[in-house]
Amino acid sequence: MENSINTLHIGEMLPDLTLAVYDPKKDEDTHIATKDYRGKWMIFLFYPADFTFVCPTELEEMAGLYADFEKEGAEIFSVSTDTVYVHKAWHDHSGAIKKVQFPMVADPMGTLAKLFGTHITSGDDVGLALRGTFIIDPDGVLKTIEIHHNDIGRSGKETLRKLRAAKYVREHGGNVCPASWELGEETLKPGMNLVGKI
Repeated sequence: MENSINTLHIGEMLPDLTLAVYDPKKDEDTHIATKDYRGKWMIFLFYPADFTFVCPTELEEMAGLYADFEKEGAEIFSVSTDTVYVHKAWHDHSGAIKKVQFPMVADPMGTLAKLFGTHITSGDDVGLALRGTFIIDPDGVLKTIEIHHNDIGRSGKETLRKLRAAKYVREHGGNVCPASWELGEETLKPGMNLVGKI
């Protein structure tokens, strides 16, 4: 992948990528191909750096929700600009990160962060990534973007809610989900009244 690649936008296809990862399930560093995940939902969870303060709280929460994401047919990929060796060291030494079983992507050149628009280019944190969460559908299309300041932790439950909403509208053509929609609640059909519950 070239560094000059344009930032990915909503509705665009994730290019086929080969990513270096630390795989906690196998306790090994390896490579994965995004094309091998076609047919599954993909959640990319960018964070600034290993061995920090807010990041382990987010990854621990996502680890606790991992089975729920898997039930929805999704794989989580946490991403920082650390190497696979730093990911392994963090996993080995942090009680919170020991709970992580999803792939931990190494992006030391910031190539993936640049593609997703999270790469920090100035200030004290130059070279790190902003907190960014991205949901990719089974066809490889980007469906949601969430990027914000690194001082503010995210909600794994909200990411799961967004995934379920994206999955629902994909499977129920013509329906849309209203504000704060949760699984089992009524949806909307543009130009019509509320439709029946799931």
